[in-house]
Amino acid sequence: MVVMKMKFPFEKRVKLAQGLWLLSWLATVAGALTFTLGCILKTELRRRAEVMDNTEIHAVPNTLMVVGLASLGINYFAGRICQDALDAARFPRWKNLLKPYFAVACFFTALMLLAVVMSYAMKGNLEASLKIGLKNGIRFYKDTDTPGRCFQKQTIDWLQMDFQCCGNTDFRDWFEVQWVSNRYLDFSSKEVKDRVKSNVDGRYLLDGVPFSCCNPSSPRPCIQFQLTNNTAHYNYEHQTEELNIYVRGCREALVNYYMGLMNTIGAGVLSVFMLQSSVLVSLRLLQTSMEAVAGQENTEVETEGYLLEKGVKETVMEYMDPVLKFFMLNQVADGPAEGATTAPA
Repeated sequence: MVVMKMKFPFEKRVKLAQGLWLLSWLATVAGALTFTLGCILKTELRRRAEVMDNTEIHAVPNTLMVVGLASLGINYFAGRICQDALDAARFPRWKNLLKPYFAVACFFTALMLLAVVMSYAMKGNLEASLKIGLKNGIRFYKDTDTPGRCFQKQTIDWLQMDFQCCGNTDFRDWFEVQWVSNRYLDFSSKEVKDRVKSNVDGRYLLDGVPFSCCNPSSPRPCIQFQLTNNTAHYNYEHQTEELNIYVRGCREALVNYYMGLMNTIGAGVLSVFMLQSSVLVSLRLLQTSMEAVAGQENTEVETEGYLLEKGVKETVMEYMDPVLKFFMLNQVADGPAEGATTAPA
């Protein structure tokens, strides 16, 4: 069954070719924009690589960059095809190239849609990556003299100030790690000795947070230490002093930031996908309408164009059959070699 069959007089074919030429160059610009969006997202993710545990989330920007570059080539050739569409002598040179061209174009267009889906579906992976990455970042906060971790403190401090957050889940995460380096502890002090001895692992733990957790909007000077001790500070109630430090965890802040960024990019790429699909559909109609005038002197005849000559299932199988036969031939060729026996002398 023919899908999307339409009649094309000469004037309509001319308008289709002209409009498609303009649409293909617009899609080329959109492809460059897709590549740029992928680069922006990649850069933003790399900026926070120290607080991320894995690189699975980079699949989204990597896919966007690949389909963006592919879109440039696909739409460039679409523009060239449109230029030759109304010349009966020049158009036949594309005849043998159009079938593989459409196969490649459809693959990368589907990959573009996959990138859109991934940008909305990666929240779980992003959150899991940040959970472990931030936990390690807080844990290594004090290791300013350790190679490879020298800038961990700086990274966490800038992160907490930029995103107005504190800790991984909340500020209490700092209570569970020793974030003050032994280099700055006076072990001759009784208070320090008592704190270290009271801990099973010999760590110096305290109910305090780094300065970067302080909220500059607080009406009082920031209270960093003995946060849960109401008697240690005048007119202080830790359960109501919400302005003193940031109460939101950095994982929540970063997930909201990156998901907002990816959702915005996903909406933009979805628009590019629709534009790219329009180019392919229009180009297919132009191709099939031009094949009817191939070899004719009178190119102004009315022709018919269609999207698919057969049904969707039959068309998919037509493209898949050569691939399946290729793999079947390889299996047959390998079979006798594996089971062959040496004849006796």
